[in-house]
Amino acid sequence: MNAGIKRARHITFWTLALELLFAWLGPVIQIVVSRTEGGVGWSRLVLVAMGLPIFSWLFLRIVRAAVDGRYAVREVVASGALALVMIVLGAVLMADVPGVASAMLPFSWSTLTTTWTGVAVLGVSARAAVALTAGAAGVYVALDFLLLPGFGEQRAELFLYLPMLALLPYSNRLWLWIYRMVIQVHEGRKAQAELAVTEERLRFARDLHDLVGHSLSAIAVKSELAVKLARVAPDQATEEMTAVRGLAKDALREIREAVRGYRAIDLSAELGSVRAVLEAANIRCTLELPERTPPGEAATLLAWVVREGATNTLRHSAATRSRVTLRLTGATAVLEMVNDGVGGQSTDDGGTGLIGLSERLTAAGGSLTARPTGSGEFVLRAVVPTTDRAHVLTEAVAR
Repeated sequence: MNAGIKRARHITFWTLALELLFAWLGPVIQIVVSRTEGGVGWSRLVLVAMGLPIFSWLFLRIVRAAVDGRYAVREVVASGALALVMIVLGAVLMADVPGVASAMLPFSWSTLTTTWTGVAVLGVSARAAVALTAGAAGVYVALDFLLLPGFGEQRAELFLYLPMLALLPYSNRLWLWIYRMVIQVHEGRKAQAELAVTEERLRFARDLHDLVGHSLSAIAVKSELAVKLARVAPDQATEEMTAVRGLAKDALREIREAVRGYRAIDLSAELGSVRAVLEAANIRCTLELPERTPPGEAATLLAWVVREGATNTLRHSAATRSRVTLRLTGATAVLEMVNDGVGGQSTDDGGTGLIGLSERLTAAGGSLTARPTGSGEFVLRAVVPTTDRAHVLTEAVAR
């Protein structure tokens, strides 16, 4: 799992899970007040409180299921029933407690029902969420009036409970929606990178077909003609096969030139393309370039570094900023790609990316390093030797 998604998952899970503190708040205050002010025995208080750990366990299972994209029906039903039993049991056992302890009962009920509703609505439709919220409000009001009929003058807690019941479930749904948007953004980045690779392969396949299609057709026709002439006109057959050999050599030469041209990608074009792709993925990209760029093989190698670095940024990081810096120092060119998405990046992607590119740079007399920094950034650094005259770069890449 991508590091950014892991971080978002942990934040979402613990944000929802910490609502358990609110669920415990009411019953714990009820127990403390009942013990100190009402003189209630420990046996009665333990009987009321023993359901809290079970409720908490069910609550966490509901939250985990919601974050994982599931709806824990059994846990929702079980925790709701348990909360209802705790409320009724608390009202019955505390009914004869005078003063403040008895007056605290509605508050302790409200924390349980509010937190239960807050997670029960996760993973259901909007209509079902409204129905669950309305049902929880109705049950609370009914219990309030049925179990404590003598406290009609103390219904002010309804003005606190009902707004909480209206806001908490939908704030929780908003957290879950944001987490799912993070997943979709990551999947979009990955799909965008894969699409770019696929489009490049298709382009090369089309170019190769256009390049050698005619030569192969001519070879097929002349070979067939040579077969027919072999018995009746051997000299002409020999001429045709000589022509076939020439066509085959030409086709081989054209293929080699095409592959060489394919590998020799343009640095300035690649920089512009990478910036466009990164910014399309909501990654702010800054280019810090000299007036001139290294020529020939050095520029080609650096262009491959830029492409691979951008691909890794899209696939393996949660970056929001990226900076590409190119410096010419004497007989070497130094390229650095820095981003702030250090979490999931690695220098090992199966041997076909940075490792293979490092081998190419080493063979050319250069070097490639990729490592995180202590400040939460990831740095890809390439050093290649330069020998030829540099070319103007700033005109090719719009700043």
